[in-house]
Parts: sequence; C-alpha cells; structure tokens
Amino acid sequence: MSSLFPNRPALRSKNPTQPRYLIGVLPGIALCIGVCLIAWLLQALQAHLFGHVWLESLVLAIRVGAQVRVIWTPGERWTRGITFSAKTLLETSVVLLGASFSAAALQATGIKLLSGIVVMVVAAILVSYGIGRALKLPRRMALLIACGNSICGNSAIAAVAPVIGASRDDVAASIAFTAVLGVAVVLGLPLLSPVLRLNAVQYGTLAGMTVYAVPQVFAATVPVSTVSVHIGTLVKLVRVLMLGPVMLLLSALARRRDANTGTPERGNDPTTRPGMVRLTKLAPWFIVGFVVMGAARATGLIPMTLLQPASQSGSALTVVSMAALGLSTDLRTISKAGPRVTFAVILSILALAAMSLVLINILWIA
Repeated sequence: MSSLFPNRPALRSKNPTQPRYLIGVLPGIALCIGVCLIAWLLQALQAHLFGHVWLESLVLAIRVGAQVRVIWTPGERWTRGITFSAKTLLETSVVLLGASFSAAALQATGIKLLSGIVVMVVAAILVSYGIGRALKLPRRMALLIACGNSICGNSAIAAVAPVIGASRDDVAASIAFTAVLGVAVVLGLPLLSPVLRLNAVQYGTLAGMTVYAVPQVFAATVPVSTVSVHIGTLVKLVRVLMLGPVMLLLSALARRRDANTGTPERGNDPTTRPGMVRLTKLAPWFIVGFVVMGAARATGLIPMTLLQPASQSGSALTVVSMAALGLSTDLRTISKAGPRVTFAVILSILALAAMSLVLINILWIA
C-alpha cells in the first residue's frame, strides 16, 4: 500500500532492521495503538450497553483514526510510524492470517469461482477504463484508476504507474480519492449484507471482489462471519495475483507501442520510463507468505498450539494497521481529486459491485 503522506521528508534510514529506523517509527506506532485502545473500549462499551457489538474494533479503528486526522494532521515525528503500521504491520498481518485460513474455503469456492474472478478482473479493468475515458480523463490516469479499482487499490496504482509511464501527478490524483473510497467501502459494505439478503459465502465473494486491500477485506467481513472472512480473503488473493499478468501485458503493449513509434512514450514526468516490470512486484512478498502459511497449516507443519496465537496476533496487527489507515486518510482529499476523477472512481466501484453480484447469481454461489 502506498504512503498517503507524499509530501513528507524522506526518511534517513529506510531499512526496517536498523535501530535508528525502529526508534523513529515508535511514536507513530504508539499513536496507532492509542487509537486501537479507543476502538477496543468502544467495542466493549457496545457489548456492555446493548449486549451486542454493532461496530467491530477494526471498523472503529478506521473511523476513530480518520476523525483524529480531520482534527489534527500528524507531523513528521508521527508519520514514520503511521506509514510503517499501514504498510509493514499490515503486510505482516496478512501473512499471519494465512495460519487461520482453512483449505475447506478453497474447496467451497471451486474452479468456477476462481475462473470467474479472473474474467471479472479483466472485464472490470475494461469497464473502468471506458468510464474514465468517457469522462475525458487522460489515458494513463484512466488506466491507473481502472487497475486500482479492479485489482488492489493503491498498491496496483503504484505498481502499474512505472509500467505505463504515468507521471507523479497522475499517481497522486488517482490515489487521493481511491484512499478515501476504500475506507468508505469497508465501512458501508457490511450494511449491504442483510439488505441484499446475502449468505456468508455470497457476502465474502462480494467483499473480496470490491474491497481494495486484503486486510480491508478482513475488516469488512469480520462483522458478518468467519466463513465470509475465508471466502473474501481467497477471492481477494486471486484478484491481487492478477496484478502480475496485468503488469506483464501492459509492459508488452508499452514496448510494442514504443517499437512502432520509435521513441518511448512518456508522461508529464520525464523520469518515468514505460515498459519496465520488476519481478518482485509480480507476487508481493506478503501474498507469498500467506500462501506458505496456509500450506504449512494444511500439511500440519504448524503445531495446533500455535494456530490460535498466530490468529490473534494477526487480528491485533490488523486493527493497528486499520488505525494507521484511518490516520493516513484525509477526508478533505475528496475536494482535491477533482469532479471527473471522483465520478470515475465512484462509477467504477459501483460497476464492479454490480458485476460481482451478477457473477454470484450466474455461478449459483451458495
């Protein structure tokens, strides 16, 4: 996930293993933990007053963090740890989530759903790109928004940008509203489950197809059921893994275009060079870690006594990362994104949700 503080000064040390870096991130991590404590207290208060939890701590952490950001913008002292929590801790929580993933979820989905997801991602990219171009967005920005909405949000935008030669301005504009909408989807999607009369598997499929990041899928499905968490995570992982083939295809198209024109096509930023793909971005390390952890559990390599602690640790880190997500999300960026970008992102995510519901009905997912 990309940093949502693009104007912050560069860190002196970028190696997470260096002591200076670790000391520098502690204040921000402590702030995120403080937001988590408030979220946990509000969850406990709901249970005490109503005998039922209406909003889980994961959702509350986002809302509390976003409200704090509206009142106060964290400075450099805090943003290091917030960025660390929103990225490194978030990715670590995904790996630990693999220890709680059941192979039964994979069997329950079947090859039809997995194939349907691939087709949906391709169709969603084409539809979203068409919406962006219809709203007269530049080609690169329309493609960035299409890949972000259809695959994995800011991570896809950041990964695709150098492949297509997008400028920094294109990336910033695409990410600005996408970050806010991602939070809105996480908060609003659980409310649709009873309205649309979706069962746990169907809702998990919908969440996995529409929510941007894997931990956000976790946050959107926990209030419904464990089955929804497993199905949603699996569907989302397939979407994320589509990033590799999409990047390779865009790279091939960019190189073919360059060969036809004789010169590399560049965006407004002269430092961008289209057509280059880093192998490390084809399969993010945390996705590989999730698969390895899931395989280790399925084969019995992880002792049963460690499954619950791993799951609890992953859940706790997810709440911390959701607090960081809230603290990183400036709701005022909606006005800065521009009306055409705003409409393109909203219409694209609505189209993706509608297409997901059609997929659920066509495949008779029950």
